[in-house]
Amino acid sequence: MVRRRLTFLVLLAIVLGLVVVPRASATGPATRYEGELEGARYLVLVPENWNGTLMLWSHGMYSLAYPEPERIALTSQPTTESYLLEQGYALAASQYRTVRGWSIEEALTDQIRLHDWFSRTVGPPRRTIAAGESIGAITATLLAERNPRRFAGLMTFCGNLAGGAAHWNSGLDLGYALNTLLDARLDLVRIADPAANAGRFTDVVRAATANPQGQARLALANALAEIPGWFDATRPRPTAVADQVFWQGVWDRFYRVSAFGVDRVALEQRAGGNPSWNVGVDYRRILAKAGERPLVERAYSEAGLDLAADLEKLAKAPRVAPDPAAAGYLARFGLPLGRTPVPVLTMHTVADGTAPAAHERAYAERVALAGDRDDLRQLFVNRAGHCVFTASEEITALRTLERRLNAGQWPSSAPAALNSEAGGLAPEHQTIFDAVGEARVTTTPAFARHSPPPYPRVLPF
Repeated sequence: MVRRRLTFLVLLAIVLGLVVVPRASATGPATRYEGELEGARYLVLVPENWNGTLMLWSHGMYSLAYPEPERIALTSQPTTESYLLEQGYALAASQYRTVRGWSIEEALTDQIRLHDWFSRTVGPPRRTIAAGESIGAITATLLAERNPRRFAGLMTFCGNLAGGAAHWNSGLDLGYALNTLLDARLDLVRIADPAANAGRFTDVVRAATANPQGQARLALANALAEIPGWFDATRPRPTAVADQVFWQGVWDRFYRVSAFGVDRVALEQRAGGNPSWNVGVDYRRILAKAGERPLVERAYSEAGLDLAADLEKLAKAPRVAPDPAAAGYLARFGLPLGRTPVPVLTMHTVADGTAPAAHERAYAERVALAGDRDDLRQLFVNRAGHCVFTASEEITALRTLERRLNAGQWPSSAPAALNSEAGGLAPEHQTIFDAVGEARVTTTPAFARHSPPPYPRVLPF
């Protein structure tokens, strides 16, 4: 009777479109499961030599300005995926019911549904590691904080761990400075025409890089959002002011533009209003602590401009207030609390204009207040780019976390030891995607010691 009732309920769910029966197929040495759980597509790979560990991957934010990706990502780098399968790890990821935009609300539910499905269908994992990159790092962290009994460890790459409010506020600060100093006339919130607004932002940034005065003011605007003057992952950071500001502009035009277009509009629709603000913000104080302050001071000196005068303009211009309910939404679905219910390992490049490495400092400070510092290790890679890691670096990070889970204490995280271990992996694991040349290139592991500057703005400002 019970079995008949379950069969009836499954059939009913199929008819109503709530469940798509999973399709299992052999993919080399791994079994592949694909299907839908209440409207969320998923992908699961289980190797024949499954070691009992499941890695539940949370993808980053896909922009509404581009089509939905067809492939469901299971790791950051494809060769990381193949390595983990060879080593016996099972991999799983939901694409979420809402694939693009700030879909953390759906992600938190859909990932737990997938975890339950895995336990029922494949078998209960001996250990589950929550992992994710970029905005997906927030998702993975919230999953571990809110479901501590499900997860044994947490691993994040290039995460926006200062939180959603911090991320979107930094975009508002960038636009506010452009409006005040370069007469950009951007809609910062409640955008009327997102395509035109994004186009205007791109045009203003491009024009500012063409002359010393524009470069200085663009450098200041970017420093308020901790956007580095380094973008090319295949070369060292440039030294000339014009070159550094040019690369800041590249970060702006190809990554930060989302704060001024359809992604911003979708966020406000989801949150029920504007969740961002700069009321009460002291921009002099932010610049004083900014990692890019030396660039700003050089740029203003070379352009013959008065930095103090421009900071005074920023202090006096009209400010933006949030809608409290919308700010509350972004706190519920975008604010890691730093509770460390499980051991946490994070990894970040030192020059990331999308999710600055300063996010890591903000998260570490939160852990010091709400969690256990001994449960946190943070690794840095001396390279420019957002999530631009070699598979060897990602694999070495996972090994570091696994050793902590197995032994109960962290192994050495000295950069020389990490680089030696990563360098010993196969050549196919030693590549990165070169966004400038639009090709994969071979490089060497680049773990390094790094102390990020403070994140420009975290709660309450």
